[in-house]
Amino acid sequence: MTEATQRTSDSGVSIWLDDLSRSRIESGSLQDLIANKNVVGVTTNPSIFQKALSQVGPYDAQLKELGKVDVETAVRELTTTDVRNATDIFREVAEKSDFVDGRVSIEVDPRLAHETEATEKQAEELWAKVNRPNAMIKIPATLEGLPAITATLAKGISVNVTLIFSLERYEQVIDAFIEGIAQADANGHDLKHIGSVASFFVSRVDTAVDKLLEANGSDEAKALEGKAAVANARLAYELFEKKFAEDPRWADLAAKGAKVQRPLWASTGTKNAAYSDCKYVDELVAKHIVNTMPEKTLNALADHGNGAPSIEGTYEESHAVINKLAELGINLKDVTDKLEADGVAAFIKSWDSVLADVQSGIDRVNA
Repeated sequence: MTEATQRTSDSGVSIWLDDLSRSRIESGSLQDLIANKNVVGVTTNPSIFQKALSQVGPYDAQLKELGKVDVETAVRELTTTDVRNATDIFREVAEKSDFVDGRVSIEVDPRLAHETEATEKQAEELWAKVNRPNAMIKIPATLEGLPAITATLAKGISVNVTLIFSLERYEQVIDAFIEGIAQADANGHDLKHIGSVASFFVSRVDTAVDKLLEANGSDEAKALEGKAAVANARLAYELFEKKFAEDPRWADLAAKGAKVQRPLWASTGTKNAAYSDCKYVDELVAKHIVNTMPEKTLNALADHGNGAPSIEGTYEESHAVINKLAELGINLKDVTDKLEADGVAAFIKSWDSVLADVQSGIDRVNA
């Protein structure tokens, strides 16, 4: 293990890789990251699968075996095979951590982001298709997604809630989670192995807010550049601590073995070259955190990251940052609402590319 990744892990952060592909699985790359860089989980999304499935070669053998199936079926088979194989690689990690880590996420079709019942149905289908206890089904935190999150957890299915940008939505996600676990308990499910994380997106907030600060042009605005995303995430952690400590339902469920829904920092690759390439890892270190990072960020952390606790004692300063943004006329809720809509749209665009690439593959191997 590298010193920096070990230090980050020792500080309470679970390092998950934000990437998966057939070649990464078959080359041994994933096992190497587990062995040498403290990686204890994987997340996928439509953009990641778009990148993976656009490669000519790694998926041809399975496509040939599938034959001339419809493209939706082919995509389902290819992606669930990768996730199933990855969960098997992480099975030992899962068992050693009592299924806190060792998780591999697969997302419902992003075109269903505003369809509650269809999301719930597909979540159940994906869970059954992967058929591994250390899988997680990703459901977006849209308003329509919230009841689907509760219903999916109620069936004993582990859930990764994705595309969270605002504190308001995050609070709703926690409530949806606790209600889902309460229903799972009422339905007779063993709560011990039901896992959940709440994926709070980070760097995209700075990208959006920094543009508004640059347009403002004042010295006050310039001083706030690069501060909104970390402040927003730190206040999400404050909310996490507060909600789970104060909700009377949670104390009862925890006593029955339920595991807390951990905050997960997503979108942690640094997009502004002026900022540290470890910014969205090193500035967001605390206990009960998951940080899912692209390999470039993971390598930066391993090479020169800090990994020391960095959230405790920052809440007052973080509230001040958000208040100053408001004084400058920047409404963070407007920003985060747009980021959610843009995030869904981007994933749908990636999914359309996945379908096109896999259709090309079907045509190629069956020519």
